[in-house]
Amino acid sequence: MAQQPRYTNPFFQTSALPYQAPPFNLITEDNYNPAIEEGIRSYLAEVDHIANQDAPPTFENTYAALEQSGLLLKRVLSIFGAMTSANTSDLLREIDEHQSPKLAAMNDAIKLNSALFSRLQEIYDVRTELSLSPEAIRLIDLTYQNFLLSGAQLSAADKQQLSLLNQEAATLSTRFTHLLLDASGKGGLAVTDPAGLNGLTTAELAAARRAAEEHHLQNQWLLVLQNTTQQPLLQSLNRRGTREALFKASVSRAEKGDEHDTRHIIVRLAEVRAAQAKLLGFANYASWALQDQMAKTPAAALDFMRNIVPAATGRARREAADIQSLIDEQRGGFSLAAWDWQFYADQVRKNKYDLNDADIKPYFPLHQVLEQGVFYAARLLYGISFTPRTDIPVYHPDVGVYEIFDGDGSPLALFYTDYYQRDNKGGGAWMGNFVDQSTRLGTRPVIYNVANFSKPADGEPALLSWDDVVTLFHEFGHTLHGLFANQEFPSLSGTATPRDFVEFPSQFNEHWADEPQIFAHYARHYQTGETMPPALVEKIEKASRFNKGYDMTELLAAALLDMHWHTLEGTTPGMDVAAFEAAALAEYKVNLPYVPPRYRSSYFQHIWGGGYAAGYYAYLWTEMLADDAFEAFKERGGLTADNGRDFRDKILSRGNSQDLEKLYVNWRGKRPSLEPMLNHRGLKDVLA
Repeated sequence: MAQQPRYTNPFFQTSALPYQAPPFNLITEDNYNPAIEEGIRSYLAEVDHIANQDAPPTFENTYAALEQSGLLLKRVLSIFGAMTSANTSDLLREIDEHQSPKLAAMNDAIKLNSALFSRLQEIYDVRTELSLSPEAIRLIDLTYQNFLLSGAQLSAADKQQLSLLNQEAATLSTRFTHLLLDASGKGGLAVTDPAGLNGLTTAELAAARRAAEEHHLQNQWLLVLQNTTQQPLLQSLNRRGTREALFKASVSRAEKGDEHDTRHIIVRLAEVRAAQAKLLGFANYASWALQDQMAKTPAAALDFMRNIVPAATGRARREAADIQSLIDEQRGGFSLAAWDWQFYADQVRKNKYDLNDADIKPYFPLHQVLEQGVFYAARLLYGISFTPRTDIPVYHPDVGVYEIFDGDGSPLALFYTDYYQRDNKGGGAWMGNFVDQSTRLGTRPVIYNVANFSKPADGEPALLSWDDVVTLFHEFGHTLHGLFANQEFPSLSGTATPRDFVEFPSQFNEHWADEPQIFAHYARHYQTGETMPPALVEKIEKASRFNKGYDMTELLAAALLDMHWHTLEGTTPGMDVAAFEAAALAEYKVNLPYVPPRYRSSYFQHIWGGGYAAGYYAYLWTEMLADDAFEAFKERGGLTADNGRDFRDKILSRGNSQDLEKLYVNWRGKRPSLEPMLNHRGLKDVLA
């Protein structure tokens, strides 16, 4: 991969587009590797200058200088990381695997630099005596802690050993992500008999036929996999054999003993992580990883989850009994299995609440939900407005761009949307930044949201399920967190918070999806424009707590499985991953055979490749924060501009600029309570 001249590579200069948006019209895949290589070289040179300068250490020439270094590398990686997740290719994957260990080595060269740490230490020791802003003090504290947790005080020999482990971990993590993408892309269920697809809609059948054609499967239908255990089509497929085959294709996608099998990688990665933690003086990886999180210790996170398990599994057992009764009434002649749950739960829901997805989807066309729901809620609460920008280059024709303005008309950010499923896109939904906000750097946020909704036929709207609607609100909650950032230093800006806080604004924003004023504004039939009939709205409201035992149990099972992997002191080559999982789920009493974990180990992207190692509990922790926060809104008058302004000023705009527990308590007036979460999820009555 040859070096490119600066004048031919768009990464070598700051973008001239509004907000320094990525010039996707100029970027080619050949630009990434040279820019990363030069970014690493220049970053290390800048750090070397900071560490070895003659001037005595000051906040400005050490801590602030570090914040302002490596800008070329950060610029290219912000875009490269987005592309490898949402629009990857064979070349990008090759670059990713090639550069991952180099980037890990660069990070070690910085974090394990003795001369640099000596300067950081000198300032840290006298920080309270300096005339610095609270944000600057926060930067010192977190930077110093980060260097300590990265091994800055290790011996030279231990630093060398840690660096080797870090590079191996980075390589394994990248390799896992690539294998999983292949396993998911090639692991769908091909069906030759159309009778096996009874229950699917015309649109779903067309999508399956199109997927088969794209994979060169003639006269077949391909049911593609999403990156969760349960698959959405299991809700509709009438034939039990097809459901079982699709479910098993999902859970075994990365366990086929072929070139896409991930089990050997995760076993070794768990071993490497345990070794990293031991070298750094911690009992296990989770103890190390939670040092800078709100929970602080694995014991705290585990106690929190264990307190929810009885309510969640108790509710799930009740739900399972209802489903089994329906199966028996229909003379099914079998016991409820995991692949039956969605299909029969939907029937129970219809029987109890007379609610059918086919009835509600026409009221949820994608762009209407986005603009008349998600954007409308943000306008009411925070006073912001949105203007489409068709002049900003994008990386794929499906991507849209909006400019966001504050209530006074001043520009705030650019916002990219990429909502349709593609074979070269990772599963799930997420938010990220192409450009981070920083008053010191003079940058405003450039944010993207990615999802995996089914793409409709040409000329047709994408009609969303209720879960999809909630996903739109969720990801835009992350966007609001990044959008309102008002930090001086980029490493403290917006969503750069601990994992067990970062999901709080997004889960909080989900609450506005069914707020009556907002719901009525966007839930309109895509053909007639009529609002959803009150009777149908009432059915959705009554069904809102349906299946919550299942939902909470599958989430708990995944989170506890994550923690079990990362509290190991080591693994053994060739260990039986399935047996390990079964033992873990039994130990934590979440081993309900009909409620599998949301992710099994072999396709648990969050923890092996997504930065949530020992941190998947954060989704539960932040549900507590989100539901408690919404309770505060209700106590203070609900959907009002005053409440929105207060939340924006005291939570959304603060990033990681102060202690987050204190931040929450200062806004809420008290510590968060678990009770609103149990109430909202329909679990409290189980404990009564």
